[in-house]
Parts: sequence; C-alpha cells; structure tokens
Amino acid sequence: MVCGADRSGGVVSDPVLSSRFRRGVLIARPEPGLSETVRAVQALGWIPFAAPALAISPGTVPRQSGIVAALVTSSQAIPALIDAVDMHVPVFAVGDATAKRVREAGFRSVESAGGDARKLAELVRTRLVPSATPVVLLSGSRQGLELAAALRQAGFKVRRWIAYTASAVRTLPVDVLRALEADEIGVVLAYSARSGAATTAAIRAGGYSCDQIRGVAISENAARALGKNGIVSVVTATHPDAESVLDALGPAPRD
Repeated sequence: MVCGADRSGGVVSDPVLSSRFRRGVLIARPEPGLSETVRAVQALGWIPFAAPALAISPGTVPRQSGIVAALVTSSQAIPALIDAVDMHVPVFAVGDATAKRVREAGFRSVESAGGDARKLAELVRTRLVPSATPVVLLSGSRQGLELAAALRQAGFKVRRWIAYTASAVRTLPVDVLRALEADEIGVVLAYSARSGAATTAAIRAGGYSCDQIRGVAISENAARALGKNGIVSVVTATHPDAESVLDALGPAPRD
C-alpha cells in the first residue's frame, strides 16, 4: 500500500504539497519527551500521533565516587544519574531539555551544551581541566563512544557506563496504522536517527511506503535515516533541539 489515497500505486508529484492536506503528524520519539511533544504539535494545529519508536531498558550503574563531573547524552540516562551520582556533583547535559529534567531531578549544578555530543565535548573542555580525577559519562549502549574518545584525547579520564539500551519497536500503535490506512498522516518528526529509522521501517513493514510523507528531522543523521527509508522530502531543524524541530514543522496550514 502507498501512504496516500491512490491504492493503484500512483504517486503525488509533490510530497510537501500533498502533506498540506493531511494534518496528521507522526511523532517518532520515546518518553520522556513524547507526551510534551504531542501537546506542542496539537497546539500548532496538527493532529498528533504518538510512535514511541524505541523500547528503553534501564542499565545498572554502580554508585560513583571520586568524580569531578557527570555527563549525560540523553534524558534516558537520568534515572541512572539519580541512582549513581550525588546531587552536588556538576552535571553537563547534551541539550536544554535534558538539562531541565536533570535540574528537576534535584541536581544543583547543571549546564547544557545546547545540542549534540560535539558541543558537549567542547563544553567540558571549556569548563574543566584534565586531571587524574575522572568524569563519568552516562549514555546509551550505542552512544557516547566518540564523545569518550574525544575527551580522552583531550587528556580527560573518562568512566563510561551504559545507562540504558534502546531497541527498535517493530510495530506501530493501532491508531497510527488506522491513520495511515485513512491517508491522514502527512509528516513524520524524527528526534533521533534511530527513532526515525525504526518508525519509518515499521511503516514499511505495515505495507505502506513513505514517499508522500514529509520528514522533519532533529539532525542531519536523523534526516539521512528518514531518507534511507523512503521519505523523499526532509527538512532538518536549524539546531539539534526539540524547539527547533517544532519551528521546522511550523503551524498547520489553514483549510
């Protein structure tokens, strides 16, 4: 099946134009963040559909002592941070949303890198002096390797712990499948490369193509993941944060 009204295989020539007549927005991200994005998308006049995309399993991180700071690459790492790190330890977070959640968890000194792992490395290099006292890096099983390598190259001692694992959700919620069948979804929001890839792969596994759906991606990596799974038209947010993704989506067009 095609994600459009023409079941014979016809393709609308302009995916972006096509999406104007479909107000459904499929949000590809897990919690935390999914629920607040649903509300924000609805406030812009779109019809949100939630696709958690990734199943998150917490890791086990032992209590950390003798560290100069903690680094978190995702909000998914916050439960491990709470369990393993004292509240007085300075925390450097990858982005503003993650930093906000770390503060809400009770940590007293929190700074945001404002975007991605490269900026997080720059922030650490700016704020700290390399020493024998380590920093602890809490990340997903597939995250943090390049960040840890960059910091070690800069002279830092890094303890990297897997705070969580994320596995692709291979099926879509029933309401999303019904919306695809009814040709109601015009946009997919991808908040990471993995979530975008998982969601578009699940669309295709359900018997649909994505060539008439517009993509909005948080980063170039996320944009490439959408493109590899058949999204023809992709807009990349100007900055790798949730607010910029919503800015790239914009208000729903009026009828």
